[in-house]
Amino acid sequence: MIRKAEEKDMNDLLRVYKAAKAYMVASGNPNQWEEGYPGCVLGRDIQKGNLYVLCGEDGTVHAAFVLQLEPEPTYAVIEEGAWTSDAPYGTIHRMGSDGVMKGVFSQCLAFCERLSSYIRADTHHDNKTMQHVLEKHGFVRRGIIHVEDGTPRIAYEYFTFA
Repeated sequence: MIRKAEEKDMNDLLRVYKAAKAYMVASGNPNQWEEGYPGCVLGRDIQKGNLYVLCGEDGTVHAAFVLQLEPEPTYAVIEEGAWTSDAPYGTIHRMGSDGVMKGVFSQCLAFCERLSSYIRADTHHDNKTMQHVLEKHGFVRRGIIHVEDGTPRIAYEYFTFA
């Protein structure tokens, strides 16, 4: 089950993102999320109403992600490629899992597809796992964007329509 995150989920969110960050470090991606991130933005994400949790049958939170339905400012400039559409889109950010459930991204994407037929995402060059997952699910690399701190990210897009 996917639902909007609430303030009462904060401990579970911190646990999920701690596990996700440990996995990232162990798999060769130690630099994507700096110290304290994404914990420092979770309250804002909850207030905006765009942070979601994936729960197991017993209600335990096992994953979290942001689905942002307003334009992503860092996507305004893309290098070494181009977006194929300027249609409204949703952006998946801060995907994290505690590693307990399988098929987390498939469930996340199915949820996101119900809210947006055009989805964008980005990930760090060292995040080979996320690159694989995005491409496995039909996302196509479109170029390089730079996040707020100026570091590059690989930009992807996905359409549910032809």
